[in-house]
Amino acid sequence: MLMNTVDITLLKKLREETGVSVADCRKALEETNNNYTKSLVWLKKQGIEKAQKKADRTTSQGLVECYIHQNGKIGAMVEVLCETDFVARTDEFKNLAHELAMQVAAMDPKDVKALLSQEYIRDSALTIGEFIKQTIAKLGENIVVKRLERFSI
Repeated sequence: MLMNTVDITLLKKLREETGVSVADCRKALEETNNNYTKSLVWLKKQGIEKAQKKADRTTSQGLVECYIHQNGKIGAMVEVLCETDFVARTDEFKNLAHELAMQVAAMDPKDVKALLSQEYIRDSALTIGEFIKQTIAKLGENIVVKRLERFSI
């Protein structure tokens, strides 16, 4: 049975933590009777489902992001694509591209498939593929890592 009222404090906390729309946060809290932990799980599941639905969409816009490690001896470049230039210019998308370039510099995946299966360096509970799916759920567009390259001396 669904509740009609949502705890506003939990709604704000859920929105701030996940970056998911207020409507989706509200629905998660309604579906889980204001259980915060269950709401996080519900949102994660919904995000993965949304990402799967968008997987066939064409990605022709995006960014090439570079990262050079502090010592200047390791660098990485990634090409990350999305559906529209509007999304490519958002802070959320730019942050994703930067995080992916850092991941490539740190973990040296041999190809995109290997990158997607790696444990995310900032959150070991996530793979890079899951991290990308979370961003897809937030931005509402398909996102693809097209190419990557790592350089080292």
